[in-house]
Amino acid sequence: MSGTGVHDLLTNVDMGDQAPPDWLVRVKEDTFKGGGSFLASRELPEVLDEMDALGVERAVVLGRMNSLSARTRAFVETRPDRFSLGLGGFDFLRPMPSIRTLTSMVADLPVTYVVAGPSFWGDGMYPPDHAVYFPLYTKACELDLPVCLNTGIPGPPLPAEAQHPIHLDRVCIRFPELKLCMIHGADPWWDVAIRLMIKYANLRLMTSAWAPRRLPEALLHFMRTRGRDRVIFASDSPVLSQTRCVDEARALDLPSDVLDAYLRGNAEAFFFGGGSATVRP
Repeated sequence: MSGTGVHDLLTNVDMGDQAPPDWLVRVKEDTFKGGGSFLASRELPEVLDEMDALGVERAVVLGRMNSLSARTRAFVETRPDRFSLGLGGFDFLRPMPSIRTLTSMVADLPVTYVVAGPSFWGDGMYPPDHAVYFPLYTKACELDLPVCLNTGIPGPPLPAEAQHPIHLDRVCIRFPELKLCMIHGADPWWDVAIRLMIKYANLRLMTSAWAPRRLPEALLHFMRTRGRDRVIFASDSPVLSQTRCVDEARALDLPSDVLDAYLRGNAEAFFFGGGSATVRP
């Protein structure tokens, strides 16, 4: 283990037993140039070995609230000190059953956040400021549970407009108590995402599914200056390997305290209740 400690806020351990859909194969080959491991499920010992080698203290694994796989459940139940859940699968058009399920799972399991991709459901017709999201936001505020939303143009051939960060403007106004995090970057609308983070205290951005060496200079400048507590590391492994992402992050041109905040401190403060990240003024 070397370098600063790390929290990886978005990983996948169960990629399913069926053949992947064509669109996911296209994303693998065209967007990420992924090899065979891109779509592979992972076993607990190998994941822990990689985390220990990299100094990754915690990882959040994705699962669906109404069909949590045995593999994903085993990770969080066997090692709750190292793994917690990011829960997807909220039914926005029939919210009450999802609210009941979410409430129960938060009580029984280590749940770090609930996640949704606006382009990935409802034919991309419902941006995050649509009223169908309001039951989730209200319950998340009640539970003090962060909500993570995909922003930026998605890799699959899906409508992108619903994932423009500007839709979060009204969300932040209407739900100032809500902890809200943009995930998978915000390409090509990075400047809008940065401006919104300056405007709203409870808004963050996670760099999941982005190789750190590909992050735009505008975001790195923001991290060095006004946004030292706003940007959070994640790999989205095995889409991008945890090893690649951690190594590339540690090679970024960032002051050591800013790098520590990006890799660990900001996630600790925002998602795990660890107080404010410590960075120099």
